Amino acid sequence: MDKIALFCSASDAIDPIYMKKAKELGAWMGEHHKWLIYGGSNTGLMEAVAGAAKEKGGMVMGVVPTKLEERGMVSDKLDVTFRAVNLSDRKDIMLQEAEVMLALPGGVGTLDEVFHVMASATIGYHGKQVIFYNVNGFWDDILRFFDKLETARFAHRPLKRYYKVADTFEELTMLLA
Repeated sequence: MDKIALFCSASDAIDPIYMKKAKELGAWMGEHHKWLIYGGSNTGLMEAVAGAAKEKGGMVMGVVPTKLEERGMVSDKLDVTFRAVNLSDRKDIMLQEAEVMLALPGGVGTLDEVFHVMASATIGYHGKQVIFYNVNGFWDDILRFFDKLETARFAHRPLKRYYKVADTFEELTMLLA
């Protein structure tokens, strides 16, 4: 898979382990000639991955909503810029452009992006999966909730069809190879 959409935190006020893992991912993406497709922000894990990917020769595509531009929060690392009207537009463009979606730790926006991809896959709009990079067990509660949805029959089919989990960097790179 060469085009990887990234969903993750835009916060700089998070545990340094997440920044370290984001930079490790970005460096790997650059070294392996992967395209990073992400929200285009110059903050948080978004900028950490983009900067590391760019340093190692990777291509960086930002899907930038107008509000980000208005606030002067667009990364200077972008090789390609798609302008998005809003967050819904951004999700659709990222989904269209990428082969796989990768979720690093993040907040409400990341959850929105993950659920958008999974929900649209469940009704057949695409066959793409989300890979949860489960740094320090960050996604454990969501993964348990997915199991609960299945047990309580709120999922019509196994949700594991729509996602994979990588608990280590080695597992992640195997899934992205």
